[in-house]
Amino acid sequence: MHYDPVKNIFARFIKSNPTFRKIFYSLLNLFFLRSWYIRKVLKEIIPKITTETPEILDAGTGFGQYAYFIARKFPNTKITAVDIKEDYLNDASDFFKKANLRNVYFKIDDLTKINYEQKFDLILCVDVMEHIEDDLSVLKNFYRALKSGGYLIINTPSVYGGSDAHNEKDVSFIGEHFRTGYSKEDMFEKLKQAGFNTFSGFYTYGFWGDKAWRIGIKYPMLLLNLSKLFLLILPIYYLFTLPFFILMNLIDTKSKIEIGTGLIVISRK
Repeated sequence: MHYDPVKNIFARFIKSNPTFRKIFYSLLNLFFLRSWYIRKVLKEIIPKITTETPEILDAGTGFGQYAYFIARKFPNTKITAVDIKEDYLNDASDFFKKANLRNVYFKIDDLTKINYEQKFDLILCVDVMEHIEDDLSVLKNFYRALKSGGYLIINTPSVYGGSDAHNEKDVSFIGEHFRTGYSKEDMFEKLKQAGFNTFSGFYTYGFWGDKAWRIGIKYPMLLLNLSKLFLLILPIYYLFTLPFFILMNLIDTKSKIEIGTGLIVISRK
């Protein structure tokens, strides 16, 4: 399974009109349960930052949806959004200019090579670490880039089926993943090696969240990988499944999840 070909379809679509991109961001926030959790964590942490103009690194910004959320929700922030995909960054930069969001700066950067020194109050890294072989170097770079007291928020698949791989013989559902995920213990140990001493974490995508992901994301993606013609029937598919899908996501956020297929870790320097 490969996400990039499908993602590129949406990238071309939202490039044509700023309104399409805003709708796309809203759909990402609605469909992807991780966005429900990440936005909640951001709303809890950013107000705790005492700097007059908090500096934030969106490490692996992708389409820029979290930079957009932060820029609108917290207009006093200054955001550096980095990624290795130049076309995505150029499109996002054009959109942010048209949306008159001047507090976001887009830059091509490799997280294994960034060399910021005590610059950021917060680093957000969503679904990136599982793509990087030398993850410890990235965590060390994050530690160096944070100001004293700065926060690091990481979202990643967990080892408990986060890439739809439930044992060592399973192939990741997402072909671009270098590893299938992390446990809290794995991530805590690597954070400790990188220099962090304060960290906490919790699992997401429990029973209901996992089922919602399959109905709302996995099965439609499988169909689109078979043929792009399935784009024509997706509206009908979601007409019937969306209410159940959203309800499952909501239940997941209200549940106590002991083991889940997603993991969020929060560290402080």
